[in-house]
Amino acid sequence: MIFLAGCNQSEKKSNEETFKIDRSSYFAKGQNNRIRHIILHYTVLNDEKSIKVLTERDVSAHYLVTSNDDQPILSLVPDEKRAWHAGISSFDNRTNLNDTSIGIEIVNLGIKTQDKFGYKFPQAQNYFPYTDVQIEKIGFLLKDLSNKYSINPKYILGHSDIAPGRKPDPGPLFPWKKLYSDYGVGAWYDDQDYQDFLDDDFRLKYNTIQIKKQFIKYGYPMNLTDKWDNESKQIIQAFQNHFRPEKITGVVDAQTFAIIKALNFKYKD
Repeated sequence: MIFLAGCNQSEKKSNEETFKIDRSSYFAKGQNNRIRHIILHYTVLNDEKSIKVLTERDVSAHYLVTSNDDQPILSLVPDEKRAWHAGISSFDNRTNLNDTSIGIEIVNLGIKTQDKFGYKFPQAQNYFPYTDVQIEKIGFLLKDLSNKYSINPKYILGHSDIAPGRKPDPGPLFPWKKLYSDYGVGAWYDDQDYQDFLDDDFRLKYNTIQIKKQFIKYGYPMNLTDKWDNESKQIIQAFQNHFRPEKITGVVDAQTFAIIKALNFKYKD
């Protein structure tokens, strides 16, 4: 019995050595990176609770930037693995963005108070600010990840961009423009393009559906009804939260329309 067992083990070992995997001779053209998006969040918790929730519950992120200036950026989930941070989400005809994204959480308490109108997106003064060092860490991390995974600038997004009406983070005090100008990450419009598209009479030239199509073109999951229903207004609020944070109304005014036109002009497919 001992002899037979030894023979079987030898035969098994031999079979294992017979079949090899060649990982270097050929490469298929039809492939791309799993990581296509980077999503920014705030935690609405302090440092200790943020770490506890993101490591012990069924919610997670790849990275956490705490409020402690001396603490390093924390890696909680390896980049190649799927973290549970985006939830029900969509952008540019993709859904379930947990599958294709890296999630970055920032320790920030979020909204101070709801304003008297009960907007889903209060104005900037109703939010807690980020620290300068937090923004420096985010700039460093975004630049590193963008270069590593060749991320389309349009696809560096806030949770509010991919879940409008459901999530307001990272809020209007998140400095998208500064990250673009100082670190070269994310998308932002050119001022000259904005001026070229600025037109107080734009509603005489574009109907509701044509206006909505501009937001769809950029990636927002806008419906194509001829009404500015609550769902549509929430998407405009999310857009303003990102690109016109000084005035969040949920209404497409001349400035908002000029910004979306300038973005679509700059970031052509």
